[in-house]
Amino acid sequence: MHNRRQGRSFLSRLGRDARGNTLAIAAAAMVPLAGMIGGGVDMSRLYLTKTRLQQACDAGVLAGRKAMGTGAWNTSSNARALELFSVNFLEGAYGTGDLTHNFTESGGVVNGHASVDVPMTIMRMFGVTHKTLAIDCSARMEIPNTDVMFVLDVTGSMNCAAGDSGCSNNGNVPASGAKITGLKSAVKCFYEALLKVNTAEVCGDDPAATSYTQNAQIRIGFVPYSVNVNVGKLLPNGFLADRWEYQTRKGAYYSVGAPAESGYDQTKTYNKKSDCQSWAIGEDTSGFPSTSSTPQSFTVTTTTYTYVSYASKVCTRRVNQEKVVYTRNDANGTYFHTWIYGKAELDVSALKAGDSNWKDSVSLRVGNDGEYADVPWDGCIEERKTVKNSDGDPSDEWDPIPSAAYDMNIDLVPTDAVEGSQWGPMLEGAVWGAYSGKSDVYGGLTTSSNLSHNVNYFCTTEARKLRTWYTPGGFETYVNSLTAIGNTYHDIGMIWGARLISPTGIFASENAATPTGGAIQRHIIFMTDGDTMSYNYDYSAYGISWWDRRQTTYAPASGNGTNSDTSKIINAHLAGLCTAIKNRNITLWVISYGGGINTTTENRLSTCATPGHYYAADDTEALVARFKQIASEIAQLRLAS
Repeated sequence: MHNRRQGRSFLSRLGRDARGNTLAIAAAAMVPLAGMIGGGVDMSRLYLTKTRLQQACDAGVLAGRKAMGTGAWNTSSNARALELFSVNFLEGAYGTGDLTHNFTESGGVVNGHASVDVPMTIMRMFGVTHKTLAIDCSARMEIPNTDVMFVLDVTGSMNCAAGDSGCSNNGNVPASGAKITGLKSAVKCFYEALLKVNTAEVCGDDPAATSYTQNAQIRIGFVPYSVNVNVGKLLPNGFLADRWEYQTRKGAYYSVGAPAESGYDQTKTYNKKSDCQSWAIGEDTSGFPSTSSTPQSFTVTTTTYTYVSYASKVCTRRVNQEKVVYTRNDANGTYFHTWIYGKAELDVSALKAGDSNWKDSVSLRVGNDGEYADVPWDGCIEERKTVKNSDGDPSDEWDPIPSAAYDMNIDLVPTDAVEGSQWGPMLEGAVWGAYSGKSDVYGGLTTSSNLSHNVNYFCTTEARKLRTWYTPGGFETYVNSLTAIGNTYHDIGMIWGARLISPTGIFASENAATPTGGAIQRHIIFMTDGDTMSYNYDYSAYGISWWDRRQTTYAPASGNGTNSDTSKIINAHLAGLCTAIKNRNITLWVISYGGGINTTTENRLSTCATPGHYYAADDTEALVARFKQIASEIAQLRLAS
């Protein structure tokens, strides 16, 4: 009995003892605790695996889309996508298995899909042996609001085929395989690559779209250049001066009884009295009195002049420098005597038709024998006030650009109030290089002869301001209109490319932002096929270098050969402009085309470009590829999801 009571007492005490519950409770809690810990460990592995799988997928689509560029999705771009995926997610990583991944393309968007099995560890205790993870990714090229200004060398050598060192300009007619033809192809292929809009050009992997559909604003402008640029008629009237100084000619006129008096009546000079009489009375000369007979109206005789009138018209016999000439005069007033060739200011205000409208010609009294002539204006301009170089070495004077050099100032808006800030129209028909016999006459020449103009004049295709070209028709028409002619003045093309794209200059109201206030990325694409080439008789944006000497305080070399002094200034201008453009956060792409340029020029062009943005293209195929590459790099590669 005693023993039974003792046993029951022990069990009762044990049941009532809380210290024994801890072990039981702990044992019972092991199962859910294992699930919690195991789930946390396995969930961490799942999260890490999914993150790395997503990163690998994103890397793959980005690499594949970049490899695709402006072309089509192919085995090469697919292989690049797979390669970048594998670099970022190794087979069997984190103990995974059954890895699958693939990439496809649709509408320029590269899509990726990947899946992998992740084995469980502790969760196997609960019957969960693995989890399958699946992710998707995609990438596309998105174009930001973009302005692109083409500054294109359209000099005479562009009529030659690439690599043809024996060709200078092919008679200003494109040769077979001419560089100007290749340039047109490359520009149109750039358009296709950037806007994803098809043109008539065969560029390879042509887009199917016939118009631009994206939301970004894309504008393209052009500055074709050779000796000059054709930009004048893009400007408001107030940007050009009313009066401009030219190397021209001005008549000396005489009045009856008062020699050496200038006038503005229509005149005509004849070397034979019979011709002058025919003018006065028509074809019937029978009634016209000779100088020895009694005139029908009156005769005035001075020491050197005899005037005979008939029917209110005057025929003049004049002895001048031992030469007898007869001069008609419609108004019985003044008559032409001789020409003075040299610098003179002409009134060109009549070209202005209001706002940004212009007339195509201006009447100036520079016609033969002192008559008025309609002098045409095609739109090329003369540059505004410059700073003269004095020592023949301008390389240290133009980087940075001097503040007084308005001609190289990108942003200065011209006004009447700032002297020298306006431009002037180039007027080939009103410009002469004074030449007598075999000599170039500097400082003026007086002669009764009607000299030939003695200048080389080239005016390029009219430039185009930045504008949208969302359907290709007008774009192709303009590009096809480009013609190649003239010598190579790089600086005049670059300064106007900068002026037409600048957000803070003469077109700030159009260029500062999109109509909705959006920011704009800016690019200048500068293409040239050769070295600087200038000549003394070129009528350039600074007049005629030998006679005008606006850029130097010393006389440029005489003759028809290359003017190395002017070429040095052009090169120095270009270097200063390249720096100024890059300082404005404008990306400057530079391409040399056709091969054959010298090392000095190659280095100059490379330095001009934004770092990493200089390319050489020896032939048309290479130029097209470079332009398409630039279009691809202007577009921004982004993850779509």
